Amino acid sequence: MIVIMTPGIGAASAEVEEVKRQARKYEGIETNVHEVVGKIRGVTEIYLIGPTATVPSDDFEALPGVERVIRVSDRYKLIGRHRGQVEAVGFEYRGIAFNHESFHVIPGLCAVDTREHVDLTFAALARHGIRTARMGAYKPRTSPYDFQGHGKECLPYVFELAGKHGIQVVTMEITAIKHLDEVRAALRASGDATGVMLQIGTRNSQNFELLKEVGQQKELPVLYKRGMGITLEESINACEYIASEGNRQVAFCLRGVKSHLGDPHRNLVDFAHVPVVKRLTRMPVCIDPSHSVGGRVEAADGLLDIFHVTAQGIIAGANMVLVDFHPAPSKALCDGPQALTLDELPAFLDDVAIVRDAYEKRVARLRGANVRAA
Repeated sequence: MIVIMTPGIGAASAEVEEVKRQARKYEGIETNVHEVVGKIRGVTEIYLIGPTATVPSDDFEALPGVERVIRVSDRYKLIGRHRGQVEAVGFEYRGIAFNHESFHVIPGLCAVDTREHVDLTFAALARHGIRTARMGAYKPRTSPYDFQGHGKECLPYVFELAGKHGIQVVTMEITAIKHLDEVRAALRASGDATGVMLQIGTRNSQNFELLKEVGQQKELPVLYKRGMGITLEESINACEYIASEGNRQVAFCLRGVKSHLGDPHRNLVDFAHVPVVKRLTRMPVCIDPSHSVGGRVEAADGLLDIFHVTAQGIIAGANMVLVDFHPAPSKALCDGPQALTLDELPAFLDDVAIVRDAYEKRVARLRGANVRAA
């Protein structure tokens, strides 16, 4: 059960204390208070956790300052939309909004290899007005003999160069709890030259201790990649682990699922789930076409499969596109065969703009039709 307070009533208010006092009357019920800040307004939500089936909602609806009470059945209580009854608020980080309405392209190196390649990539993004990028410092690999990333040694120059080129948010996978401390220490040492969105990769999709750890800190948002071999429901519940520890700044990334049914692509593309995740949860939805396709394959019309797959996700309403670019893919130490070149960045962005415009026109037409019908 969720008790939503009227706007302007804070978590420390007398009205919230009265709701908590009322909840204590029912055995086994605990309360969890969250302040949710949206684009237009901020609200306080109080979650009643426990056997709420027999708890009458009337007792709470009658209390001062309560806007409405929602009964929920979904297991993901904090990140769920609960059949559209709560707002999909998203979050803002370093002046950039990440929500169901926003749209960002996040290009960059799958794995950092040299300072020069980082500099060239950030410079190219800056020329196109892009303020979000991907840079992999820690790379879990299938073989222990493959390149595992430069780790904390590359963080100082990655953050320095991001600041130099005006990159505000760098998405970066961490694979262990100690990496979180290394990233935060390097950010402080750089004078917070940029920001980091922590990435939970598909191999750690059910590493619950890591999920709890990134959830316990609220400084850095989290980009969660769907598990390659688990259900969508299981992946969404993994995001609930993060939110339940206090960090509600979570974005969900679809990156394909492991199945030979997707051959010859690296993974079976699952971008039809973009609207599903947006319907079920408050999280902005990201797509990763590079790891879904896994190669530079050209279609009969001359466009690369990565372009086509990206379009599929955007036309379905994706809010973010995480995509591999590299100044010299043949020299990349990780996933070079799937990386686009910096020379291809303008064409990729043009194609993305065409599809995003088409999506916005589709939504605008529907909203216009609904207004006329009303």
